[in-house]
This record gives sequence, structure tokens and C-alpha cells, in this order.
Amino acid sequence: MWQYKHFLTVPVVVTFCLLALTGCMVGPDFQPQQAPLPNSWVGPTAQMSYAESEQAELVHWWTTFNDAMLTSLVERAMNSNLDVQQAQARIRQARAARGIAFAGLWPTVDATADVIRSRSVGSSSLGTVASMNNLFHTGLDAAWEADIFGGVRRTIEAADADVLATIEDYRNTLVTLVAEVALNYIDLCGFRQEIIIAENNLHTQQRTAEITRRRFQAGFVSGLDVANAEAQVAATTSQIPVFETAAQQAIYSLSVLLALEPSALLEELSPASSIPGNPPAVPMLLPSDLLLRRPDIRRAEAQIQSATARIGVATADLFPKFNLVGTSGFQGDESDEWLKRANRVWSFGPSVGWNIFDAGRIRSNIELQKALQEETILAYEKTVLTAFQEVENALIAYAKEQERRTALLDAVAANRKAVDLSTRLYPEGLTDFLNVLIAQRSLFVSEDALVQSTRNLSADLVALYKALGGGWNSK
Repeated sequence: MWQYKHFLTVPVVVTFCLLALTGCMVGPDFQPQQAPLPNSWVGPTAQMSYAESEQAELVHWWTTFNDAMLTSLVERAMNSNLDVQQAQARIRQARAARGIAFAGLWPTVDATADVIRSRSVGSSSLGTVASMNNLFHTGLDAAWEADIFGGVRRTIEAADADVLATIEDYRNTLVTLVAEVALNYIDLCGFRQEIIIAENNLHTQQRTAEITRRRFQAGFVSGLDVANAEAQVAATTSQIPVFETAAQQAIYSLSVLLALEPSALLEELSPASSIPGNPPAVPMLLPSDLLLRRPDIRRAEAQIQSATARIGVATADLFPKFNLVGTSGFQGDESDEWLKRANRVWSFGPSVGWNIFDAGRIRSNIELQKALQEETILAYEKTVLTAFQEVENALIAYAKEQERRTALLDAVAANRKAVDLSTRLYPEGLTDFLNVLIAQRSLFVSEDALVQSTRNLSADLVALYKALGGGWNSK
């Protein structure tokens, strides 16, 4: 009987192996997305370059500002930022999950050992007799599911896509982090420049107020001029604490981005510095290249691949499961003889399981996975459109801010001339104080607007680099 079973099992095992190796994979195959692309950008690109050598600057775009402190902050943040470390941990999680899925292709083997002592009661001619029995058992239990319909392979495919998605999420975290560091540093420099401008204007206004008070004491002007002068001084003074608060808060933000306590960079960033300047040319991507460069787009496509594979995982549950199971070991009632060959026991054979009725659970799960795939496709399309919008927003903002800054440069020059003339004519009585007041206010407003415009120009450039997916290297 043992030989009959043995030779009957051999072709069954061979058949199982062939089915596992040549079995189909149910469910749809992933197809790369074809997003509608514009032929070119609408926004101004006169200062943009499409040379491949300059596209490489997107990887380390912050160095184009030629600011050593900015470069140092970005590099330190990339090594220590907590969001980046979390993204790296998610990659390790996804790879471990992929390892779990891959293990489904292989058999499982469990080792067992039991020692059981039991008491039984029987009857004999002498009456009821109790006896003590021992049972010693040890062995191996093995099971293997043949992946005939590809459920396990689809699970691995989904896990592979999940790994890709977490890698792209890590890259997207780098893109966001670098932009955040640059923006906070630019804000810090801008607030410091506004403090300097406010203090310079304050000194000028204080001198004018002193002259006004002396002219009032001499009877040349009314107390109204003195009140206006003092009000101007007080108004400018009130602006300085606002700028100082914003500057300190920018330092706190930079410290946290570097995974430091908020006050850690106060001493290092205490010296005033100018706003990082703009490079003469900015590297640019074609719309078609943007899909390959933006990590969030790449992540969205990987999520479609994962969702598509999971439809196959759910579909495989419609079909039977084929398994090979077996045990091998020793069993006896004497501890010194239970490992002998005569006490060897084993069993081996195929099994088939098929969920015939489940009240629609499997088919509902398939529909669920299809709906989830549809959601990821729509999310991909939205991500692509958002990416194009961000590039166009940055292009138009950068171009128009340049025009605004040029006009503000002319306004500052004209207002400085007006302040110089009014402050020279006023002590001589050749103009009234209203002209002095208007000139000084206009100068302060225009100089502050110029600093803000310079800061906005650099921030718009940072937004453009971010929109282009700059800040990570695919190598």
C-alpha cells in the first residue's frame, strides 16, 4: 500500500510544480499612463535654458544662489531632517512588506515536539483498572500553496510598486524640504534687510523731527508739524519689532527643519546677510520631461501599478487553492525508543480548497479594488495637472516680479531724491513740512517694497525649482 501511494503522489507533485511555474496571473496588467501634455509652456521662458548640462543644476539648484550659508543649511537638513528620516523608514517598511509577500511563493515548515501523559480507566476481571500512558511525538509539518492563478505573484507585484512609491515619496520629501529651507532663509534675509531699512529711515525721521521741534520753538512752524514728525517716528519705530519677530521665527523654523531645538541657530544666523541673488539663467524642462522629473508624479503612477496588481490578488480568490501538505516525524510511548526507525510516521499529499459560496464577498472585494484603482488614476491625472499649474504659476510670478522690481528701483531712486531735496529746503523755509513728510513716507514704503520684491523674486525662483522637481538625484 505504501508503494502505491508513493508512486501515485509523484505525478501529482510534478503536476503541481508545473502548474505553479506555468500558471497564469489573473487580473489586469499595469499599463503606463498617457497624460495629455502641452506642447510648450505658456509663461515667459526668456531667461530659461533647456541645455542638458544646465538641467543637471536642478539636482543641486540651491548652489546657483552662491550663498555659502544657504548651501550649508540645505545639506545639513537633508542629512538630519525628521521628515526625511520618516520617509526612509517607510522605504524600509515597504521593502520588509515585499519580503513578506515574496515568502508566499515558498513552502512553510514548522517543527513540533509533544510529550503527553494520560490516565485511562478500563475494566477487567479484577474490577476497574487505571493505567498511565505516555506519548512522545516530534516531527516537521510542511505546506506549500501552488500559485497557479497568480495571487501571490500579484501580491509581490503590488509590493514592488509600493516600494517604488515610498522611494518617490522620499524624493518628494527632499524636494519639499530643500524648498522650505531656502524659503525660510530667504525670508530671514528679507526681514533683516527690512530692519536695516526701517532703522535708516528712523534715523532720518528723528533728525527731521528734531529740526521741526527747533523751528517750532523759534516760532517758524506750528505744533501740527511737530506732532506729524513725532507720529512719523513712532510709526516707523513700531515696524521694527514686527520685522525682528518674523526674523527670529524664521530662525526657529530653520532649526526645526534641521532637527534642532528652535534656538539652536540663533547665534549662527545672527549676522545680517543680503537676500540670495538670482542666477543669470534658470534650467528648464520640457512638459514631457516634467513627468519623469517630478517625484509626486512618479509616486502617483507607482500607486496605480500597486492598485492594478491588487485587482489580480482579489480575482485569484475566485479560483481554487491547490496545496501540498505533509508531515514527518517519530511517535512512541517509550522515551528511550521513540526516535527509532520503527516509530517513524509520515503523511504527504495534495489538497484542494474552493470557496463555493461567500455571499458575494470576493466579487465585492474585486469591485472595491477596481474602484481604488480608478481613484489612483484620477489622483495621477490631478497630480499631473497640478504640476503643470505650479510651473506656470512660478514662471509668470517670476517674470512679473522682475518687472515690478525694476519699477521699484526707479521709485526708490526718485524718492531718495525727493527726501534729499525736501530735507535741504525745509530748514531754509523754502518748502513746508508736508512735502518732507510725504517724501520720507514714500521712501520708506518704496524701499520696504523693494526688499519685499527682491525676496519675492528669489522665492518665486525657489517655487520654480520645486515645481520642476529639483532637489534629488536619480543616480
